[in-house]
Parts: sequence; structure tokens; C-alpha cells
Amino acid sequence: MPIRTTHVGSLPRTQETVDMIFARERGEAYDQAAFDAQMTAASSETVRRQVEAGIDIVSDGETSKISYATYVKDRYTGFSGDSPRNAPADLKLFPNFLKRLAADGGTPKYARPMCTGEVRSKGQDELKTDIANLKAAMAEHGAAEGFMNAASPGVISLFLQNDFYPTRDAYLAALSDAMRDEYRTIVDSGLYLQVDCPDLALSRHMLFADLTDAEFLKIAAGHVEALNAALTGIDPSRVRVHICWGNYEGPHVCDIPMDTVFSTFLSVNASQLLFETSNPRHAHEWQVFRDRASEIPEDKVLVPGVIDSTSNFVEHPEVVAERLGRFVQIVGADRVIASSDCGFGTFAGFGAVDPDIAYAKLATLAEGTKLANARA
Repeated sequence: MPIRTTHVGSLPRTQETVDMIFARERGEAYDQAAFDAQMTAASSETVRRQVEAGIDIVSDGETSKISYATYVKDRYTGFSGDSPRNAPADLKLFPNFLKRLAADGGTPKYARPMCTGEVRSKGQDELKTDIANLKAAMAEHGAAEGFMNAASPGVISLFLQNDFYPTRDAYLAALSDAMRDEYRTIVDSGLYLQVDCPDLALSRHMLFADLTDAEFLKIAAGHVEALNAALTGIDPSRVRVHICWGNYEGPHVCDIPMDTVFSTFLSVNASQLLFETSNPRHAHEWQVFRDRASEIPEDKVLVPGVIDSTSNFVEHPEVVAERLGRFVQIVGADRVIASSDCGFGTFAGFGAVDPDIAYAKLATLAEGTKLANARA
């Protein structure tokens, strides 16, 4: 099987879409029918542009979500108030840069309520609407495969912190129970489930900076345990897991190495592994997969980021092909899928990459993948 193309999930939203999402976010009056129509149209256009760029495995771009993690506050009970903000440790080391980011609007602003009550699903209606929009767009534009993102228990606990359950483990267990139906609904629809797990890397320098790496790995193992419990009964071949160190342009000098979290990452019950390998802080870590190839189970598919998601450079196709070739050498072309480092619209209305350039980067991803396939 040749190398296929995909991306991490979120894509830039139009201003009209963003305005509607924030009207709902702020609790303003809005027309539900107009909102639904806008999300349907925007999802269709997002899929069209992916197909046009040459992406094989598409998503809805997370069109209707305020963000990849905090959307759960709208779909589950138990969240209210606001959570404390904590800047990543690397930005604290460079306070002038952090101040500049804040002053320039370089940090997204959105509600992060605390968990103040029992977490329970409000039902799957919004998710089913997202799924229907994506599948209709796929049929309209000729996309054969699609995926939908969902937050992991660990990343929810990172952004929507606990002020109700007696312990973090109890909170994670409750989140695991709550998310189980969401995961199952996505897989049962015929889409791939992508579970977003930046908590396995980002939270090291965001929430647990005072711990040792060994202590953090115990925390991360608990996150994986909660996630795997929620994935019980789901075929791992239908599951993608994404790890990252924070989708922001910054020094990233506090990022925990991939080599340190490698075993934890591979312990998720998911066949497809999405990870960063393009940005300057993690581009060298393809070597971890080479040096530890014997530890990679044969059912795992590597989905490296071969285009960056925080800069407006459009990678040359030869660079994409070169990056893919390294992983082909490790596991073979049939176990490699080309992707982006992270999403291009992690938070609604916020993104470092110009929307048209984001799709140009996806197009060069597809062009570079063709080169890699010709050489595999």
C-alpha cells in the first residue's frame, strides 16, 4: 500500500463560523438554524479544500468546536466558573516574549471552566451532527476515508481542572467513563477515531513542571490507563492517537524528549501514532523510532508530521519526501501515513498560519508524498 496523506484535525475556520461559535461561547442569543446551516456549509468547504489539496484521510476541521479540548464543557455536565491559567514553562523562561505574545493577541482567549460537579454526557446530538456533516461532505467531494477528533481524559484534566472529585485519579476515571460513548459513536459511524493526547507531552512543562521526568511518567501512565479503559472494546486499527508539546511558536526548551515518553505513547490502544517531527525542536526525533524500531509493534502505523503547523513557510516537496523516507526505512511504506505536526486551527479564530497557506502546506504534503511513493 502506498503512503497515504492526512493531517492532525483542526483547520482554519472562516470568520463567519468563528463569529457564530463565539456568540454561543459568550452566551449571546443566536439563531440555532443559522448556526447549524453554517457548520454544515463550512464542513463541506473544509472537506472540499482537503480533497483538492490531495489529502486522503480527511476531517471536518473541527469546524463547530471552540477548541480541541474545551469543547467538552458544552457536551458534558459538571463544568462551571474558570480554571487558573498557567503558561508553559518555556515561555516563563522568556518573559519578554511571553509578554509580547499576550500583547499581540498571540495567546487564545476562551473559557476554561473548572470541574465543579459530576461529569456526565448531555447526549451525543452535537457529535452526531458533526459526524453527519463530515460524512455528507465526504460523499459530496469524493473522500473515501475520514476521521474525527475527540479529547482524551488526560487533556481534559489539563485544561479543565478538577475542583470536585477527591483525587485526580477519580477525576480521570470519571472522564474515562464519560468519554466512552463519544469514542464508540465515532468508530461506529465508520470514521477513524483520533484521540488527542498532548497531555502525554505538553502537560510535562505546563502542569507538572515541578516533577521529575520519572514522576511525570507515572502521571502519564495514569492518563493512558484512563484512556485505554474508555477505548475498551474498540478495534485499535480504527483509532489514531496524537501527541504533541504544544502547538505554539515558542522556544520549547522545556519539552520532554520523545525518547522519554516513547513507551508511554506506544502503550495507548491505538494503531496509528501521530507525532511531531518537522519543527526545529523535534525534527531530529525520527532517530528515536529508528533506534527503538524493535520496540514498535507490527500493528502500529507511524503518522509523522512532515509539515510544520506554526510557521508560514511552505515546505518544499523534496523536504516532505526526505522526511517520509526516513520512516519508510524503519517500518516500510505500508506502515507510514504523511501528516502535519499539529492542527492549523487548534482554537477557533486563532492560528499562526494564514488559512490559504495552511492548504498550500497540505498540497505540498501531498506532492511530497507522491515523490516518496515513487522512491519507496
